[in-house]
Amino acid sequence: MSPRYMQIKNELEDQINRGILPAGYRFPSELEMAAKFGVSRETFRTAVKRLEEEGKVRVQHGVGTFVIRQLDHVPSNLTRLQSTSEMLQAAGRQESDQHQSVLYGECKEEWASILNIGIGDPVIILERDRTANGEPVMSSIYILPRSIVGNAFDNTSFSGSLLHFLEQKLGIFVKKSQTEIKVPQQADPHVKVLMVRPSTTVLLMKQTHYDENNFPIFYAYDYFRNDVFQFWVDRVR
Repeated sequence: MSPRYMQIKNELEDQINRGILPAGYRFPSELEMAAKFGVSRETFRTAVKRLEEEGKVRVQHGVGTFVIRQLDHVPSNLTRLQSTSEMLQAAGRQESDQHQSVLYGECKEEWASILNIGIGDPVIILERDRTANGEPVMSSIYILPRSIVGNAFDNTSFSGSLLHFLEQKLGIFVKKSQTEIKVPQQADPHVKVLMVRPSTTVLLMKQTHYDENNFPIFYAYDYFRNDVFQFWVDRVR
């Protein structure tokens, strides 16, 4: 049998998931809740701590414990190339840009062989933090050779799908990508942007995107919140 605090945690979690305890609901006092479950305050406090770690509740010291809105998972099959915008829209999430910047820089050694350009060649570095329903869910860095995109980003208000932007603005069609999946360091500033609660984990995809002729168009560092995005791949024997 599981510990009593886990039984309490699971019971409260079930009520949250079923909407019996809706977002914004404020729990009665710790003393009242402990008495309701017939346990010590410490046992109930441990159950609440687990819920807080999993992003189910917010504990505001001196004020109370509140149920917070739950974000749905965004599913994606790794064998299909989709933009983040498409993934969020398919899951019914309202996408917006929390922050973005367009920088003009020089190609680093790491990018040169991937993008088939020289070290020091001019590149566009596009940085974006994405939100869904007002909460940060993804952070990205895109590196695009100036020899390919020219001045397409000059004096342009860019938003939405980069894939669609390249198609509509430049007639460039990205057809596939090669993806390396990594677990980034917590000290990475792009990870910190997404660490909205203690239980949040982040997945990094380093992706090279190619056109129909297998010519590299851009390189990307995509950081995804693991509690929001779910990725899978079909494997056969």
